[in-house]
Amino acid sequence: MPKKIVLAYSGGLDTSVILKWLANEYGCPVIAYSADIGQDEDWDKVRAKGMATGAEKVVISDLKKEFARDFIFPAFRAGAIYEGSYLLGTSLARPLIAREQVRIAHEEGADAVSHGATGKGNDQVRFELSYLALDPKLTIIAPWRIWDLTSRTRLMAYAEENGIPVPPTKKNQTNPYSSDENLLHTSFEGGILEDPWNEPEEDMFKRSVSPEKAPDKPTYIEMTFAAGNPVAIDGEALEPLALMRKLNALGGANGIGRLDLVENRYVGMKSRGVYETPGGTILHIAHRALETITLDREVMAIRDSLVPTYSRLVYNGFWFSPEMQLLQRTMDDAQATVNGVVRLKLYKGNCAAVGRKSENSLYDHDFVTFEEDNVYDQGDATGFIRLNALRLRIQAMQRRK
Repeated sequence: MPKKIVLAYSGGLDTSVILKWLANEYGCPVIAYSADIGQDEDWDKVRAKGMATGAEKVVISDLKKEFARDFIFPAFRAGAIYEGSYLLGTSLARPLIAREQVRIAHEEGADAVSHGATGKGNDQVRFELSYLALDPKLTIIAPWRIWDLTSRTRLMAYAEENGIPVPPTKKNQTNPYSSDENLLHTSFEGGILEDPWNEPEEDMFKRSVSPEKAPDKPTYIEMTFAAGNPVAIDGEALEPLALMRKLNALGGANGIGRLDLVENRYVGMKSRGVYETPGGTILHIAHRALETITLDREVMAIRDSLVPTYSRLVYNGFWFSPEMQLLQRTMDDAQATVNGVVRLKLYKGNCAAVGRKSENSLYDHDFVTFEEDNVYDQGDATGFIRLNALRLRIQAMQRRK
């Protein structure tokens, strides 16, 4: 039996019930830990609710700066994108939350950690792989996999029996969608979204106007990069957290970053999620645009071949694995020349790079011009083409025999 438990606690219905259930089931102190990673939350209410629900202590850790600097920026340097469209907003947050949870467990003398992830999702894997990589001696308690509160009805009944406030459902729905929010994105799952034919309701979105209601005039911005990291917007130097906040505001105001996706969960099922990633979408497009003039063709090809592997490792919860460390070093090595400025046009849900410049640019006007030049002999292309066609010519001759 554990002597003390640190619970990853959000203050919502699920983790509030888990907090009370852990205290009742194990009869030991439970520390409710919440990570501030940029979500819109009343932390005083979270603290008060945690204490009222039976926590020995409520710890709220401000991790916004670490999230931007140590998780978002490395992933975007690597061009991470899962299944061609998902910018990994939830996936990147989980290892940070878990790392801080393990640190608190050590500081508080706890021998167990717990989380509110269900047995069907990815988060249980992400949390627990992180716990095991950081301290395999900690006992892991995953209530959703061991208790008998296997439905929302039972969960709400337990909450009412134990005096835990039950939040009202959206528009009196019996099965509203669930939401997760942080600095990088907001995600929505469940409820009406479980049918992939249903269009998301407009009033569901939290951080972006609809593209139809975005301004009729485009917004132009210039983003400066150093070694693959964004460091300034319109010439104003910004730290990672401030820069992400500014990009989120710009993207949200222009209806940028909405995504409706059916993805493959690590546990094996497909799920439908809707995401808002306004700042991350702008950052991803800008970064890629600058790479087109600063990365060597073969370096880019190798890097691009590794992006799916890197993204799967993040999505599947292997942030603290040795292969992830190797890939991050490789991705970062490729970013040494990714320095310069990208000009972007933001307009009604679209973000387009309309200019790019760099002192490390491999683009040379003298070589590509359609006008007369003195640096490229077009006649050299004859031998180049014939050598590349040699195997094709041999196969053609073989077919004629």
